[in-house]
Amino acid sequence: MRLVLSLQVRSLQVRSLRTTMTLIGIVTLGLSSMACAANEEADSEETVLSEDYRLSIETIEDGLSHPWSLAFLPDERMLISERGGRLLLLDSGQPDSAQSDSLQPDSVQLRPLAGMPQVSARGQGGLFDIALHPNFGDGEHDWLYFSWARPGSDSNRDATALSRIWFDGQQLGRIEHLFIHNRPADSSRHYGGRLLWLSDSTLLMSIGERGERDRAQHTQDHAGSLVRLDEDGNLLPAAVTGAADGIHSMGHRNPQGLAMAADGTLWSTEHGPRTGDELNLITAGANYGWPEVSLGREYVSFLPVGDSSAPGMQDPAHVFEGRFAPSGLAVVASPLFPAWQGDLLAGGLSSEQLVRLDIDAQRVKGQEVLIDGQVGRIRDVRQGPDGAIYLLTDEDPGKLLRLFPSDI
Repeated sequence: MRLVLSLQVRSLQVRSLRTTMTLIGIVTLGLSSMACAANEEADSEETVLSEDYRLSIETIEDGLSHPWSLAFLPDERMLISERGGRLLLLDSGQPDSAQSDSLQPDSVQLRPLAGMPQVSARGQGGLFDIALHPNFGDGEHDWLYFSWARPGSDSNRDATALSRIWFDGQQLGRIEHLFIHNRPADSSRHYGGRLLWLSDSTLLMSIGERGERDRAQHTQDHAGSLVRLDEDGNLLPAAVTGAADGIHSMGHRNPQGLAMAADGTLWSTEHGPRTGDELNLITAGANYGWPEVSLGREYVSFLPVGDSSAPGMQDPAHVFEGRFAPSGLAVVASPLFPAWQGDLLAGGLSSEQLVRLDIDAQRVKGQEVLIDGQVGRIRDVRQGPDGAIYLLTDEDPGKLLRLFPSDI
């Protein structure tokens, strides 16, 4: 079942009903009950009130299975990856602007695309991020890049990998396997897997330390690092002194949020252990400390993990409160949100939160929790071509949601 929530329209209907009752002087028990019922219905649809905006949430699709990533095609159709390995094409029939009428359920069409490889979907593994080539649509660069847990020859070992597949807008074509991190693991956690195109058309990819902490400090191991590649998957020279090719930064635990601001500033969110989830300002060649430096604590003993800071290691720009579990990160550049320009929107899994981080001169001035448990585990956060904010929830069934100001 697909649901479309239009909170603004329904709340206007309630106010209209109340006004009409006042003007004509009708005060009866029956009409009073109708008004109360309508008001309760509007409240149940949960208008989100922020410091700056009254926000509406639309559910575009609610039949997904652990969706992981969202990409917008040039014609505003969408691609959605599911962790189990499916790649879905969604024609949302979305309006040209968030001011237009709500989406109609019968305008949403969703179909799986054949041709994706078999992923290792054990534990946290599976199909991860998807990213179109920067020149996608010109007929020469119609590649869709994707990160995934690629099975090894031993069924108990896999590795975070990067591949690309040709997409003509309707069907998938040939596939090219570009990169696989250099030490597969038998654990089924901390794959990383987030992708981000940089302004020079190189690609940044996050790789978790696979639950083996010390790997994040091994300069010859891609695990626990951000890796930089060219469009053909070739590893670029390491930014970390003495490190393996491709390593742009190291000392990461499990980065699952990547975003670039208009001025080229790079941001990443990553999971700490029990607390200690971080926002990091990414600098080429930097060491972000894990596990020697962390503000997180051990799961069982709750004792600190490592030191809180150390020379030669980069401190986080921000530490999230409690067990936030970050995944999905976007920089706000939409004209629909003028008060939030340059701010970050970070999604949380176990916290089920969407948090706005107020950014000024590459510093976090404050934070605001926009969503707190209303929609479920937030896996991905994207700004759409219509200026609205799109969210994926990591559930089965999972949802694709659209967030926009309802008072514009």
